[in-house]
Amino acid sequence: MEYKRVAITDKAIEVLNQLREKHGDLIFHQSGGCCDGSAPMIFEEGDMYLDDSDILLGQLDGVNYYMNQDQFEYWKHTHLTVDITAGRGSSFSLEIPLGVRFIIHSRLLTDEENAELNK
Repeated sequence: MEYKRVAITDKAIEVLNQLREKHGDLIFHQSGGCCDGSAPMIFEEGDMYLDDSDILLGQLDGVNYYMNQDQFEYWKHTHLTVDITAGRGSSFSLEIPLGVRFIIHSRLLTDEENAELNK
């Protein structure tokens, strides 16, 4: 069985599609830095500088989801589901002008998921 670290809700995909229509190719990044802390942020592809310290966790509806390796050390035992909620976040993420923001729901990986994903 193939296990994944990240998933996305249907409501979040609706917002993702709106953003993709307006901005083109996108990426998610979860840095754990300032503003909304460890909330996922979405940017036009190429607007976010990625380097060797960023880890690709997976794709959500064709959009790459990255996390900084320092943040990954805290989250590597969890499965993340990206969702959407009403309200403006305090980040530079593209969904903010829509009056919504991306959030994550997390759960611990099962023993099987952990054995496969954290070899």
